[in-house]
Amino acid sequence: MANTFELISSVTVGSGGAASIDFTSIPATYTDLCLVFSLRSSDGSDYCGLKFNNSSSSFSSRQIYGNGSGAGSTTRSNNDLTGSQTPSVYTSNVFSNNAIYIPNYTGSANKSYSRDSVFENNGTNAIQTLEAGIWSNTSAINQVTLVHPSATFVQYSTATLYGVSNA
Repeated sequence: MANTFELISSVTVGSGGAASIDFTSIPATYTDLCLVFSLRSSDGSDYCGLKFNNSSSSFSSRQIYGNGSGAGSTTRSNNDLTGSQTPSVYTSNVFSNNAIYIPNYTGSANKSYSRDSVFENNGTNAIQTLEAGIWSNTSAINQVTLVHPSATFVQYSTATLYGVSNA
């Protein structure tokens, strides 16, 4: 089966930044969702929050990460996406790269997701994170939000949501 990606919506942060990027009224016509985003923080934080249906609770995940000189893993019980945005203290104009895949987003079971993320500091430091997570909620997902924890996503940060159909 071939997967078909269809653009639902795309956001580019304007001047002044944005505290969140929100995709609302997501149609229930696809099999899966794919959120692709590239972020830079206006402060030193390297993570953002993920919300489904405006909820930041009932998330848990397992992450593995590496930075070229070491690797590790962590278990999380919140909606933080560690390593999802480039901190402001890193090289100017460098943005992170992320993809979150959400299968069966309209199903009646808890919602799983996987994430692949990378950001770097002009060759002096690079971090890659792989994450498998679950949102323990059986509601269909009709809203996906990225939230900055303490400041804003800077201008030119982008996020694009695709609906995925199995054809």
